[in-house]
Amino acid sequence: MWILPLVGYTGVLLGFGFLTLAIASGLYYLSELVEEHTVFARKLLTRLIYAIIAIQTLLTLIDRFPLLLSLVSIVSHGVYMGNLRHFPIVKLTDPVFILSCVLVLLNHFLWFRHFSTPPSPSSSSRYPSSIYDRPEIPTFTEIASYFGICVWLVPFALFVSLSAGENVLPSMGSEYATGGNLRKSDGSLSGDGDGDGRARRKKGLVKAAVDWVVEWIGETGGLLGLWRGDKVRRF
Repeated sequence: MWILPLVGYTGVLLGFGFLTLAIASGLYYLSELVEEHTVFARKLLTRLIYAIIAIQTLLTLIDRFPLLLSLVSIVSHGVYMGNLRHFPIVKLTDPVFILSCVLVLLNHFLWFRHFSTPPSPSSSSRYPSSIYDRPEIPTFTEIASYFGICVWLVPFALFVSLSAGENVLPSMGSEYATGGNLRKSDGSLSGDGDGDGRARRKKGLVKAAVDWVVEWIGETGGLLGLWRGDKVRRF
């Protein structure tokens, strides 16, 4: 067969494309909701962090998760909470934000190595003494659920909720993100606008990323001659 495999590959590519567009649209919509309900989003994120810390504590005490890794996870969520100080504004050069990004990768690596390395029967009390009993090894569903809830959920929620400093509308407290004053001595706005006096609207990190991808596709397609665009860069 020659045609059917090609049809199958085409279907896989189309399905992957539609799935990517659906995820991007959902994230864009969530970012819009966070912009409209900032106070509620901050309370929800705070309670979510407390809930995950409680879950991690119970996993350590009851299911005998490694104490050191659990402490790293709890401390990481405490650092994540530091990004809520100026919610939803985030300064990309803030040490707390940079440390949060590092801790996300560190948590993923440490827990992935923990679950991928089977413990010896003598090092875990979950293993029975009889050689005929099977050890209680976590299933793939349990491991994936743990990663989704206790490792990725809060960083993902922060990524959807936070707004980059260069896209913040000048307001009370926005000096943290922009690094400048709101008004000059003569009462006019400082350099937080776009050159003609108009202030830039706050934009979430997800929306900024999606807009950048769309703009890049438009410019690249225009350069390749696939369509005619108004913002195609000429060389």
